[in-house]
Amino acid sequence: MVEKMYSYRRIAIIVGVLFIIATITSIVGGSLIGSVIDSSDDFLKISENENQIVLGCLLVLVDAFAVIFIAILMFPILKKHSEGLALGYVGLRIFEGVVFIIGVISILAMLTLSQEYISGALDASYFQALVALLLGIYDWSWLVGPLIFFALSTLPFYYLLYQSKLIPQWLSGWGLIGGVLVTLFGLLAMFGFDTTSTISMFLFLPIAIQEMVLAVWLIVKGFTQQEVKS
Repeated sequence: MVEKMYSYRRIAIIVGVLFIIATITSIVGGSLIGSVIDSSDDFLKISENENQIVLGCLLVLVDAFAVIFIAILMFPILKKHSEGLALGYVGLRIFEGVVFIIGVISILAMLTLSQEYISGALDASYFQALVALLLGIYDWSWLVGPLIFFALSTLPFYYLLYQSKLIPQWLSGWGLIGGVLVTLFGLLAMFGFDTTSTISMFLFLPIAIQEMVLAVWLIVKGFTQQEVKS
């Protein structure tokens, strides 16, 4: 029993740390990439900011693997309450991570194209068409990854946490509400809704804040002991 509680405690700490890592790397990595490609008209600045682009891509990759490992670590715990929902959670987070990886590959390919164009090895018309395609893939990866797969993954995750009482129900209930709101945000964004509007922030902030509170709770408090003992 003591060994089991220690294992749960260790998982809680690791998952809490991974939540923080995923959030930080997503924000910083996305900002590093976005500050280059969003401010460039001809995309030649991509090759001029190679180090920044590569660092941003590495951080996004860290984010991708962090979200996948969160689900993998939580699966043995959540499956005791519903194996089907636990598998669904793992699947959605894997899809989220894979979509991030696809986005990173598109940006790195864009960097290579930019370097090839500057060296004169690529025709201007092909360059513009290919870059536009890769940029579209990257933009959709950020829409589908965090705003669709992540949003949907919050629903089985926080439902199982609420049902199992592994964390206080006010915290998992907050996550459920935030999950519904961010899912609505993702669906609206799919149809061209402005993701930078005040309404968008209202829909996204609850889950963003909740996940940081959850991360700190898991690191400091861990899972509810009476539920771990059962």
